[in-house]
Amino acid sequence: MTQLNIEVFADGADIEAMKLAYKNKEVDGFTTNPSLMAKAGVSDYNAFAKEVVKEIPDASISFEVFADDLETMEQEAEILKQYGDNVFVKIPIVNTKGESTIPLIKKLSADHVRLNVTAVYTIEQVKEITEAVTEGVPTYVSVFAGRIADTGVDPLPLMKEAVEITHSKQGVKLLWASCREVINVIQADSIGADIITCPAGVVTKVNNNLGRDIEELSVDTVKGFAKDIQSSGLSIL
Repeated sequence: MTQLNIEVFADGADIEAMKLAYKNKEVDGFTTNPSLMAKAGVSDYNAFAKEVVKEIPDASISFEVFADDLETMEQEAEILKQYGDNVFVKIPIVNTKGESTIPLIKKLSADHVRLNVTAVYTIEQVKEITEAVTEGVPTYVSVFAGRIADTGVDPLPLMKEAVEITHSKQGVKLLWASCREVINVIQADSIGADIITCPAGVVTKVNNNLGRDIEELSVDTVKGFAKDIQSSGLSIL
């Protein structure tokens, strides 16, 4: 991690994995979302959030609202923000009807709520968020670069422009979301993004593989093949 300027956050909701990553100093922070919580089998949101903050008291943690209307989102944000000074409240840039949440983002930021604005895909959205938030109030703008790439579009030009926009206001950080592989960490770091969220598999690779001499990989790969051949019991002759 010392080779990077960018902060690496773990993306997940497995409490034991989060605690281990924190204990071993594998990452700089954590993000969660409703899909990850469902996958991890979280059954009580409030109990989960309280336990996470108790076990991880001094690293950034993002918890997302569940509601689809601004009024209820605001009520949920008021609850989530109280769990700890390290908590960022995740607000999607739009709801399921495509309605903008900018009015709520502006209001919460003015009330000094730390926000992680998520599901961002366009430069126009990045501009709107940066303009809406209060200067000096910690804010993450989470642009889903990996999902943009999944459409066949190179996200780098957009992300480079997003860096300039977000850095024009004190307190706003650009977060590269939906990381797919270690090279994304290098890309995000090289353009000046502040944070990248990675699934557990990529976090492991960042800690174990980043900076390795690729000349060693052929032998390591064949050793892996040999181990699997032995355990499989298969033979050709």
